[in-house]
Formats: sequence, structure tokens, C-alpha cells
Amino acid sequence: MAKELIAEAEANMKKTVEVVKKEFASLRAGRATPALLDKITVNYYGTPTPLNQLANISVPEARLLVIQPWDKSALPEIEKAILKSDLGITPTSDGTVVRLQIPQLTKERRAELVKVIKKKAEEGRVAIRNVRRDANDALKAKEKKGEISEDELKRSQDEVQKITDKYIKEIDTLLQNKEQEIMSI
Repeated sequence: MAKELIAEAEANMKKTVEVVKKEFASLRAGRATPALLDKITVNYYGTPTPLNQLANISVPEARLLVIQPWDKSALPEIEKAILKSDLGITPTSDGTVVRLQIPQLTKERRAELVKVIKKKAEEGRVAIRNVRRDANDALKAKEKKGEISEDELKRSQDEVQKITDKYIKEIDTLLQNKEQEIMSI
């Protein structure tokens, strides 16, 4: 019984770390990556459609993204969606592809990005701690009902804490790597 709760808590913590990874990948660090465009949706024939489902996105150079739509008529809508997004990059189009030139980051922008990633990392840590709290509450409830012993409760709580520490450390490592990436460009 307690094992199932612990396994579920660990799965939820793992999902939280994945969300933090995705958040970090979608932040612009001065290097072109298709993940920058993951959150962009294009109004395609009246339907909001993710950009990566409408076009091939390639990275021919370190600071250049090339978006080649499968349907050329979607080009103006793709440009509009990029302009509306919070990327802060102006697209250029030649009628067949859209090019996004990723500008060099300023010191101010880097400091701003570091603040953003620290905030996202803290949100991830809080989410993991919430999973720990929920798991511990569920374990205490089982102990109250007499489904598990007091010793098993203590052991299970220790195990939940070890898992929590492991995933918080993973988020800290992701944060450190992303911070280095931002500051070294």
C-alpha cells in the first residue's frame, strides 16, 4: 500500500522535472533551437495549430532558425503568430521560408533570463514539495486507519524524503546548467 503511494509520488516528481526541462528549453539563450517555437500557435484556417505541426523547423546556423511551411499559404499567419509571441524576434520571409535571426543577448537581458529561470526552478521545487506533502498526508491517513504500522509510516516518509531530495537536486542541476548556458554566450 505504502509502496504504491511512494511510486505515485515519484512519478509525479519526475513529471515536474520534465516540465521544468521543457520550460528551460523554451527560453531563449542566444542560441537557436526549435524548442523556442514550441509555445507558438498559428491560426491555420480558423484553428489554432502548433507551429511545429505546420512546418519544418531547422537550425542551419547557431543563430538562425528556418521555418519551412508545408502549406505556403500559411506563411503570413506564421509570421503574424511569431510577431504576436513573446520571443521579441522579427521574422523575415522570402515567400517560401521564414527566417528568424536570433540576436546576441545583452547583459541586462541575460540577467533578466537568469531571474526567470530561477523563478521557474523554484516553482518546480515547490511542486515537488507539494507532492511530498500529499504523499506524507496520505501515508499518515493510512496509519490512522490502521492500514500501515507506525514503523512503516516512518520508513515510508524517509523514502519519500529521499526521493524529494533527489528530484530537487535534479532541478538545481538543470538550473545551474541553464544559468551557465545563458551567461556564457
